[in-house]
Amino acid sequence: MNPVRTATVFTHRRPAETAQAIGVLCELAREAGAVLRLDPEETGKHELEPAPGLELDAPVELDVDICFALGGDGTILSALRTYAGTRVPVFAINYGEIGFLATVDREQVQEGLRRAFAGDFEVLALPGIEISGERGAWLAINDVSMHRQSGKRVADLMYLVGPDEVGRVRCDGLVVATPAGSTGYNLANGGPVMAWGVEGSVVSFIAPHSLNARALVVAPHDVLRVHNCSQEEPVDVSVDGRPVCVLPAGGQIEVRFAQAQSHLAQLAGTTFYKRLREKFGRLATTP
Repeated sequence: MNPVRTATVFTHRRPAETAQAIGVLCELAREAGAVLRLDPEETGKHELEPAPGLELDAPVELDVDICFALGGDGTILSALRTYAGTRVPVFAINYGEIGFLATVDREQVQEGLRRAFAGDFEVLALPGIEISGERGAWLAINDVSMHRQSGKRVADLMYLVGPDEVGRVRCDGLVVATPAGSTGYNLANGGPVMAWGVEGSVVSFIAPHSLNARALVVAPHDVLRVHNCSQEEPVDVSVDGRPVCVLPAGGQIEVRFAQAQSHLAQLAGTTFYKRLREKFGRLATTP
């Protein structure tokens, strides 16, 4: 990659945790002759003052060399969605819990940022999921989930691939995940982990009221439709963990696999399997 000259900066909602990293980022940007762009929210959050190499209260521009995301997977996913459809890579530093999508952990912030400004990283294209229905259209990088509403009856969801009904399950909800998102909600549902580079999406169920509900990997060119079969109960729809709409009783949404939507920076030598071992293997207790 070429050296960085312009960059967008996103951070999570706790500025005290990223304050030191913001200082390092500003210093290294000045050394590299790069310009950091921070929108009004980021500028106010970190109480930044005008300085060389900073564009404060700046609207988010798509024509930058890189996007730095300092936070957990929620912050990283927001950055990936912002730059979806462009070739701007997201260089992510983990300030969350797992940080499966992060390029480096917070302990590597200085070395990681030096490599970022030098263009010393690789770029991995991530697919997404396009969701559409009567209430609008959205793009998910990790997953789209449908949940029963609090205090309401269990959801009654049917899913079809093309014209064919595949299953109908009474459950607390349903999740459709990309390979990148398969290690999240889908994994908690007992769905399969899909390695990055696998094409297609996976459907899994949240607390199914059935002994026969099984996860299904859907081919990349097949259109998935989810139908709310309830006569009364709506279900909530979330994209990457954020509520986007309500699917009414009798309503349906379409879900399509979309290749190469976002671009994630990663350091040379990083593989999906190494990341899987480091992020999840370290959570296991040692006998």
